[in-house]
Amino acid sequence: MTLGPSAVELVDRTMIDLSRDIPMFAKTVDLFVKGQPDALLLVEFSEEDQLENIRRLNQLEQMMSDLGQPDAVVRAEEPAFQKQIWEVRKQGLNIMMSMRGDAKPISIVEDCAVDLKDLAEYTRRLTEVFTKHGTSGCWYAHASVGTLHVRPVLNLKKQLGADALRAVAEDAFAMVREYKGSHSGEHGDGIARSEFHRDMFGSEIVALFEDVKRMVDPKGLFNPNKIVHPPKHDDRSLFRFGPEYEDRVAVHGSFKTGFDWSAWGSFSGAIEMCNNNGACRKTDVGVMCPSYRVTKNERDLVRGRANTLRLALSGQLGPNAVTSNDMLETMKLCVGCKACQNECPTSVDMAKMKTEVLYQRTQRFGIGLREKLIAYMPHYSPWLKKVPWLANLRDQIPGLPWLSEKVIGLSKDRRLPVWEGTYQEPANEPQTNRPTVILFGDTFNRSFETKNLYAARQVLEAMGYEVIEPKPDNRSVCCGRTFLAAGLVDQAKKEAARFIETVMPWIRQGISVVGLEPSCLLTLRDEFQVLLPSDDATLLAKHAYLFEEFVEQALQEENMVLNLQPAKCPEVLVHGHCHQKAARAMGPVESLLQRIPGLKVSMIESSCCGMAGHFGYQTETAKESIAMAELDLLPAVRSASSNARIIADGTSCRHQITDNTARQAEHVAVLLAEHLRKD
Repeated sequence: MTLGPSAVELVDRTMIDLSRDIPMFAKTVDLFVKGQPDALLLVEFSEEDQLENIRRLNQLEQMMSDLGQPDAVVRAEEPAFQKQIWEVRKQGLNIMMSMRGDAKPISIVEDCAVDLKDLAEYTRRLTEVFTKHGTSGCWYAHASVGTLHVRPVLNLKKQLGADALRAVAEDAFAMVREYKGSHSGEHGDGIARSEFHRDMFGSEIVALFEDVKRMVDPKGLFNPNKIVHPPKHDDRSLFRFGPEYEDRVAVHGSFKTGFDWSAWGSFSGAIEMCNNNGACRKTDVGVMCPSYRVTKNERDLVRGRANTLRLALSGQLGPNAVTSNDMLETMKLCVGCKACQNECPTSVDMAKMKTEVLYQRTQRFGIGLREKLIAYMPHYSPWLKKVPWLANLRDQIPGLPWLSEKVIGLSKDRRLPVWEGTYQEPANEPQTNRPTVILFGDTFNRSFETKNLYAARQVLEAMGYEVIEPKPDNRSVCCGRTFLAAGLVDQAKKEAARFIETVMPWIRQGISVVGLEPSCLLTLRDEFQVLLPSDDATLLAKHAYLFEEFVEQALQEENMVLNLQPAKCPEVLVHGHCHQKAARAMGPVESLLQRIPGLKVSMIESSCCGMAGHFGYQTETAKESIAMAELDLLPAVRSASSNARIIADGTSCRHQITDNTARQAEHVAVLLAEHLRKD
């Protein structure tokens, strides 16, 4: 404190580790955390004179060096970097609550305050209290003023957890009184601490509290049972998950899940990751939740869906609520964009939860004709591509769009993708000694836009790679995405197993899988881990790359060369696929395009395009699909210069843009192939 900082905030090892598992914080944490510290201090100097701030920062470095820690200081002098660091600290509570499993950091002794000179000893003794009662604590916050935020990790679904809560509270508060501190340094008391006021303040002062309450609120209408006349703080009937909660979940949630939810403890554990922090209620450009941004209805929000699922699993919505029509309606506008997985501080993954709900419905009711057509597209597409003229009749004969809406449920107002002829696949195995890469030809690019696959091959071969596509039989490998969209998780598992079995001999040799369609390629990195969790699935995920990721990494780290001509257009506007953004994979797209000499690259700030696979084609959701696109994407495309090219890697995104503007969107591989030097 001799340096006069304006703030000193503590972040403990638990918070650091949890932050590294949350996509929106992981990159920032890796930038400002060195190694594996048990804790770190965020020290801020905010003098008006910037030179004075730098001088004090230099002094801090010297002080730490004198203490035997010469490399302990990470300097953050740029405002943007400072903002990123403080955002991690600001989200400390949500980060703590992202802890998976039934045991969570519980607020009870959270903001006890002691004199700064006693803080170290108090911290040591409180740690001993936690150990005594079979738990540990999570620590963060205001080290400079003696009020660390600390929460014991307890499972309040069990009586043992409630008992430990009381024991920890009584021991901790007794210690705070010993140090003549406060059991609530900055927050309100509520039910958690009001019970202990008599011990902390004495009977006389508590009686005065009661007198004031009686005079101001004689009928006890205003926030009753707080401060005065409180209930026992460990009364389990007041808990979010009361004494009967688990029993009800065991009854109403006792079904075989399609996905493996063990990483969260259970399906209900994944749902309970939502702590109602409300981050999903943002309506800014480019953020979750796209359905909520359109409807402004709490039901159509990540939080609303999670709460509905929690109530269903706990029996509060009646029997079979998970598979009810009401639940289907709740999930209807979820586009599976995974923005919640990326932007929620606790990484709630509503996309997977929707798939699980659809799976449970298919187990109970089966699926209709539309869902079958979508799901089994990878199986029939090789045959339909042989007669594209037949496949494309729907949008060529008057009346057929109307009929398809009535019979199948595909909106008459949306044109379907145009089927193309057979795609000429690369060799099944290497024919040369060149570096090898597997090009994953997904169903959508194979069926509707084969030029993207040919362009990707051109680029990869120009870099010196031999492109192969292992094929187990007459049908190419598939990620199972279409089956997941229909809730046919068991069929998706079969596709995943077939994919893994086919490519693993090459993966074990260090050969990577490269894909063009983000929703398909990223299924290998994401859904495969809950479809068929295994060492093979994990290894495949590490060797699965989007086209831009692979090319940019090869250019930066593998000494590969890509000779590109000067730009043939002045500017490109780039729209990111939702799953690209969720995987934080947009950086390579931008940096790769910037390798084209003279090309200006602009990123479109937008959330989901609204197409979301078949979502935009469904009669019941086509209107909302366009409304989502009209929030940001379509206006940005319409206002773009006529000389600009539009880049969108997602098949659905390109179709949404083409159908609703006068512009044609392209995959980045096509643009790169056009700019390959011929000499």
